[in-house]
Amino acid sequence: MAELTTTKLNAESHLLLDQPLLRLPYELSRRTFKNAQRYIEHANKELPPLLTSALQSASKTSSPAPTLESLDTLISKLTSTKRKLEALRSEEQKLNASTAARIAHLDALFSVPSLVDVKYDEWSRTRLVRLLVDYLLREGYAGAAEKLAQERGVEELVDVDAFVACHRIERSLRVQRSTGLALAWCKEHAQGLRRLGSMLEFQLRLQQYIELVRMGHEGGGGREGMEGVENGDEGDGGVEVDMRDGGGGFGGVNEKLVEARAHAKKYLSASGDFDLMNRVGGLLAFRPWDEVEPYKSLYSPDRWTHLAALFLSTHHTLYSLPSRPLLHIALSAGLSALKTPSCHSAYASSSGNASSTTTTVCPICSTELNELARNVPYAHHTKSIVENDPVVLPNGRVYGRERLGVYNELVGETEGWVRDPVGGRGERWKLKEVRKVFIM
Repeated sequence: MAELTTTKLNAESHLLLDQPLLRLPYELSRRTFKNAQRYIEHANKELPPLLTSALQSASKTSSPAPTLESLDTLISKLTSTKRKLEALRSEEQKLNASTAARIAHLDALFSVPSLVDVKYDEWSRTRLVRLLVDYLLREGYAGAAEKLAQERGVEELVDVDAFVACHRIERSLRVQRSTGLALAWCKEHAQGLRRLGSMLEFQLRLQQYIELVRMGHEGGGGREGMEGVENGDEGDGGVEVDMRDGGGGFGGVNEKLVEARAHAKKYLSASGDFDLMNRVGGLLAFRPWDEVEPYKSLYSPDRWTHLAALFLSTHHTLYSLPSRPLLHIALSAGLSALKTPSCHSAYASSSGNASSTTTTVCPICSTELNELARNVPYAHHTKSIVENDPVVLPNGRVYGRERLGVYNELVGETEGWVRDPVGGRGERWKLKEVRKVFIM
């Protein structure tokens, strides 16, 4: 186990894992600002013509009806814009409060003088709760995560709403096999996805094409169905795929295949990948039950799992979230700091040895963490804490020569023989079998 050489707290090193704590609220605030900017720009383009129309109606006719109709339309547009901006303002205030709480939480660490201070224990417990909530959210236990955050008073330090929205879209792809929510998300984050060079939207459009072709080959219905986008994807000519629908006729085979060709021409042809476009065109000739690659893989239901994983990866990259739970990263670092070769030695004391003196001392040797720590690297020790003049017994255990001699005298061991202090199993060897250890 690593030796504690100082109790001075290095706040900078403690905050290496906490970049997402501020990054996510920043990205969400930036998205809120962009949405507000888009609403205002849209209103600036749409409202002046309506006002001009109302003024012209008032000057050209004596009847108030056209003028009132134009004014009603103008008021309706203004009310709608105001409602949208108020919703964004409320969201922005919530994000600002969360950011302030997080900055205060991180700043509190810089006022802690040492690792043994009681304030550091309190801060560490809060961070542990944050890591646990993050892990629960990533695993899909949103209810348990929200309840834990409420009980410990860390609601403003965790991102429950963001992960709930993320997993709702992920489930729509993986379980419901529907692309509507994911495409709406892509439309909302179009600028960021272009900056990343993401292929998520293209893959979603490709899946829509595949389902159109599948329906065409199966007679315009069969096991799958198609439905219009209900939320967030209006007006872009897209097609929403819902694999849950068990029937419904959509015309003959040719109609669906023609629709698939139009869809590919609109959304897929600009990719520039001619090899992919050849495979896309080949789907029109090969049916889902034809066991021919690469068309068999394109028709495979496993593509929905791939799309769900691609969405999660894109979402986390866009919001600067690590792909692994922070709890796993922290555990890996902690286990590596404590791990030594003896923790997984075939001869060393371990959790499986009931007589071991280190079972309750070394966390790596415990039943809970021994297997988990098997693949993490060993600790890098710069200072040796081995006893003076160490020797190794044939069973691999290392002791100081003086302590080993004192023990054998106390137990009355025969001269020229050595007994192992640990185990109580009567293991003994000739003194000439004991070898000296040299520390490298």
